[in-house]
Amino acid sequence: MSNIEIRKLDCGVRVVMEIIPHVQSAAVGIWTRTGAVNEEAKYAGVSHYIEHMMFKGTETRSAREIAADIDKIGGQMNAFTGKEATCYYVKVLKDNFEKGAEVLLDMLSNSLFDKTEMDKERQVICEEIKMIEDQPDDLAHDTVSEILFKGNPLGNSIIGTPTSLNRISRNVLTGYFEKQYTRDSIVVSVAGNIDPDKVCAYLEDKFEKLQASKPTHENGCTPYEKKHKVIVKDIQQSHLCLATRAISLIDPKYYSYSVLNNVMGGSMSSRLFQNIREEKGLAYSVYSMLSCFSIDGYFNIYAGVSHDKIHAAIGGIREELEILASQGITEEELSASREQLKSNYIFGQENVASRMFANGKNLTLLDQVFTPEEVLAGLDAVTMDDIEDVKKTLCDINSYSAVAVTNKRINLKRMMEG
Repeated sequence: MSNIEIRKLDCGVRVVMEIIPHVQSAAVGIWTRTGAVNEEAKYAGVSHYIEHMMFKGTETRSAREIAADIDKIGGQMNAFTGKEATCYYVKVLKDNFEKGAEVLLDMLSNSLFDKTEMDKERQVICEEIKMIEDQPDDLAHDTVSEILFKGNPLGNSIIGTPTSLNRISRNVLTGYFEKQYTRDSIVVSVAGNIDPDKVCAYLEDKFEKLQASKPTHENGCTPYEKKHKVIVKDIQQSHLCLATRAISLIDPKYYSYSVLNNVMGGSMSSRLFQNIREEKGLAYSVYSMLSCFSIDGYFNIYAGVSHDKIHAAIGGIREELEILASQGITEEELSASREQLKSNYIFGQENVASRMFANGKNLTLLDQVFTPEEVLAGLDAVTMDDIEDVKKTLCDINSYSAVAVTNKRINLKRMMEG
């Protein structure tokens, strides 16, 4: 049985701990429910900017010393910003838990947000933007997300633009930090060979510099309107994303969608891979993915193809969606997909960082965590009737928005219409 505990410190911070006594390591992540959805359009990218600046020096450590203090204990440290949350984390040997956590806590409570460092880091992020633009598959994915949720905060760019970054002064950045990084929005997730009582005792007085709370942020769903966008770049291969709105993380149909997504494009035996790559030879990389947030989500099909094969690839995808509509899936496909997902989940459970990420994300966004037993039972419970129900929202290619990053202007809308 799973050994997960959730406690709320006197200061208001929640702590989720998964005790894994047979390992010699521990992972700790400090999560805050703050991301692109919380930002004003004119300051797009401020959450990600703060994430970068947290590594640029505190009242007692330089940027070099932050890195060196983790290296001294053989730890691994990083961070990431998402649409709805930001996480700072470190993985260490179990005996170095407090030393690793102390560096993260110092960053959280004592970061300087030095103006000179901000100016330098702004340029670093601008280079990161250029890097994304030079990776056409990433550009296609980011763009399809933005057009699917146009008018919805979920469509906000995580990284921002050079223009929005130039608007972010030190006052804007620190003001946003003080407003968003509050004790009621923070979750500390720990997994590994730990003592829960010692972890909570250590953490209790470490968040005093943060504000207690922030106003509730409501992010309602907006109506979906399909769109098509072509981005012309001097590249050797075209990149397609076809996507439609789907479900949230807490939707009762989450496991059914996951199983169906895996059948369609989650592995080498999937329908899209076998048709588009193996049979038609149109793409090296082709897959589907289900991206879910706390209140919404989307289903996305990606393919990287030759410039002259875009229409054929869209035709192949349409073919698979039509087969799904008319024939559904087989019992063999359902069983294989469930086993693949269960195996992938269990393999991930063998990594303390993966368990920390899952528990931290779920408690931060959903106010609950799921035990391994619950996840596996959810997958096992998916039936053919469930698949027949959820497939209806994915079968019609006419409901899909599309993005093509290619080398010349094309009529993507006409291609999508057949």
